[in-house]
Amino acid sequence: MLLIKQNEQGQENMQLRYAYNTNGAANHRLGDALALIADNGYDGVALTLDHHHFDPFETDFTRRAQQLKNHLEKLNLGLVVETGARFLLDPLKKHSPTLLSPFAEGRRKRVEFLKLAIDLAAITRAEAVSFWAGVPREGISVKQAHEFLREGLRQVSDYAESADVCLALEPEPGMLIETVADFKKLKKDFPRLRLALDTGHCLASDECEPEAAIRQMREDIGTVAVEDMRRGVHEHLFFGEGEMNIPNVLAALREIKYGKLVCVELSRHSHCADRIIPAAIEFLRKTERALNPQFKESAA
Repeated sequence: MLLIKQNEQGQENMQLRYAYNTNGAANHRLGDALALIADNGYDGVALTLDHHHFDPFETDFTRRAQQLKNHLEKLNLGLVVETGARFLLDPLKKHSPTLLSPFAEGRRKRVEFLKLAIDLAAITRAEAVSFWAGVPREGISVKQAHEFLREGLRQVSDYAESADVCLALEPEPGMLIETVADFKKLKKDFPRLRLALDTGHCLASDECEPEAAIRQMREDIGTVAVEDMRRGVHEHLFFGEGEMNIPNVLAALREIKYGKLVCVELSRHSHCADRIIPAAIEFLRKTERALNPQFKESAA
């Protein structure tokens, strides 16, 4: 049943749809994490593929993907597929290999991983697959790093297009593509590529206010992540602990009528996920209600 928010004049006020990223529930079994997320009223989950939360390299991929789809449907949860696991591809080096790896075999492994993420998204009907470019390695020029990135992107974007999956690149502080401006330059050659906008990264890179990025990139956003963050510091914080103007961010998302999942990413809060998962959505719903304090709910 669809809930429509209306103010006293009968005007509709959309309600944002929230998800929680499983990289912030790393100490829970996946089934337990999904139940906790669903029980607290989230509309979806951002699933970070990892050795303990759906390892795409294990056997019976298709069967396990279908089981996940069925489980999500029972819980009424939408899905965004995330690919930022720290040690899934290399147990000795965090976030490696990437599309910028100096070794062809490393780049091939990252492409294989991203294609599996796309396969999962196709089976589960996920809203998007989110990924990042990677950090240029020592001895690799910026020009060569961009060539490696474009080589991998051509393979992955073509694969996503054939599977009818939304592929969204996340600008990440310190990486080859670290700002929205970097993304815009890259998109000129990859028109189907979408933006995975982590609003906190706008502050961490000190590029712009997150709400400005939301409005500017409204036609290109494939998925959105929210948390709090301080300017110039890439550290995911709980709401109210940083410098993010959360009301402005939510207001901008409502203004552009953003209907996809807004994903809470608190990757360093797994040790207290039992408290943070309910607290996060309570904070966001309370903040959203304050934007339109007088409304009534009706069913349609």
